[in-house]
Amino acid sequence: VLSSLPLQVMLYFNIYFFPVWCLAEGIMLHLKYHLLPWHYQFLLVTAFLILSLAEGSRLYLGYLGNLQEK
Repeated sequence: VLSSLPLQVMLYFNIYFFPVWCLAEGIMLHLKYHLLPWHYQFLLVTAFLILSLAEGSRLYLGYLGNLQEK
């Protein structure tokens, strides 16, 4: 089993785009947070945290797994 070059290229660029996405989402969350009812505030923050952690974990495991050919 060999590492996948297209996967590695996509992971490489996604690692640079992820902080930009995270920053943009964080700014939008901050701007509209006070305009929403409390239950939407809770759902929005929870979704943002879950998506950020899942994407960070996916990038880490994909990068590590592709480089180590696992």
